[in-house]
Amino acid sequence: MRLAELFRELPDDVEMAPAISSLDVRGLAYDSRAVKPGALFFAFAGARTDGNRYAEDAIERGAVAVVSESPAPAGIAVPWIRVPHGRRALATAARAFYREAAERAILTGITGTNGKTTTAWLIDAVLRATGERTALIGTVNYRIGDTLLPAANTTPESLDIYGLIQRLSDLGGRYLTMEVSSHALALGRVHGVHYQTAVFTNLTQDHLDFHRTMDAYFGAKGLLFSPERAQPPTWAVLNADDPYANHVPLAPQTEAIRFGLNQTADLRALNVETGFQGISFDVEWQGKRLPLCSPMLGEFNVHNLLGAYGVCLSYGVDRQSIHEALAHTAAVPGRFERVDAGQPFAVVVDYAHTPDALLNLLQSARKMKPARVITVFGCGGDRDRSKRPHMAEAAASLSDFVVLTSDNPRSEAPLDIMNDALVGLQRFNTPRLLEVDRAEAIRRAIRMADAGDIVLIAGKGHETHQIFADHTTHFDDREAALAALRDRGFSTPPGEGS
Repeated sequence: MRLAELFRELPDDVEMAPAISSLDVRGLAYDSRAVKPGALFFAFAGARTDGNRYAEDAIERGAVAVVSESPAPAGIAVPWIRVPHGRRALATAARAFYREAAERAILTGITGTNGKTTTAWLIDAVLRATGERTALIGTVNYRIGDTLLPAANTTPESLDIYGLIQRLSDLGGRYLTMEVSSHALALGRVHGVHYQTAVFTNLTQDHLDFHRTMDAYFGAKGLLFSPERAQPPTWAVLNADDPYANHVPLAPQTEAIRFGLNQTADLRALNVETGFQGISFDVEWQGKRLPLCSPMLGEFNVHNLLGAYGVCLSYGVDRQSIHEALAHTAAVPGRFERVDAGQPFAVVVDYAHTPDALLNLLQSARKMKPARVITVFGCGGDRDRSKRPHMAEAAASLSDFVVLTSDNPRSEAPLDIMNDALVGLQRFNTPRLLEVDRAEAIRRAIRMADAGDIVLIAGKGHETHQIFADHTTHFDDREAALAALRDRGFSTPPGEGS
């Protein structure tokens, strides 16, 4: 493809010599290690390093030109194209490079603080149940057809998104469902991407280390619905129970489906019942009610089920097919996931790592009427410090016993993080235990559990590692819980054994 075709939609202030506009480009790359001969290399700053440092490596590997926000250093042997925003330039070029597949694809984008992963999982499950070949991009993993790929970020770079779209197209698929993080929106990873349907789950405090204010955080989320240099979504599926949803900026041509439990919702849940066997409620849509049963646990999943339901309605899936698919879709790994070894009490692992998510988790546990709620949680390092005491307040307010431990401390001292959270715990008289070793914290919580109790292990969910300042080690809350149960002599799943 000619260079001029890739950059046709870029702003006029791109510094590119006319003589190179006919340059033949055979591929795109933003990681010098992925450069093949004939590729165009995009050099921009990432989370850990600056791509400009690897421009020479990219050229040695065969890059025909470099695109960067920085001026060209001395001695560069290939054309250097200066742009005002590197990621946006990459997104524009990637869409042009994969234009045919991109124009065939039907994309769903889901943003919000909590519920993105589960909502995406449910949407994809319904579409697959209708016979579609699909792709899924999210926190747990990426999947193209039946192929699983590791997830580097919740939302990958634009080039990776379009590459996945091309792979899906090669398989004969059209529907790609993806989580869209506020970081991805603010940084321009999804710049110019057209979403057929966009979902807003909710907004609560998170990522203020990056966005600084809630207004800026919400503003980033709003870019999914009022994108720059892209067609706005045809449909918006919005949580009517969240106060921010009324302020989501919608284009006049975007049709909205508002879901929730209150009377303003177009798509409404009534007669909600939850328990250890799952969730059941009536779904009201356009004056007609149908009963829905789901094996998923936790009342907070009512909103996730409704959000997915709304997306499927936007795609014309009939209601009976939606109900049947949701009735057979189990929980996402690490989202209210039970760990069973035949014990007479419940052990649940969940990804809740914000004050609101932890509060929702505890409220759902309380509605199951356990004898006691024992909560294990920690707070992540190198993240918004201000939410730590609020997480502790949520834990202490609805737990009978709290075990405060470490999460992913990253570059911070684990005890310093725990001290930040302890401020919130001290506002309540809830019995508590501080244990910096997460495996030991889980072991001690399970050791104190009696019949009818529920042990909630919050914060890491599906993650299989723990990140420290100088190393990353394998760690899985589910494995740690199972080991602790076995230490107590439990080893047989319910329904098995003599």
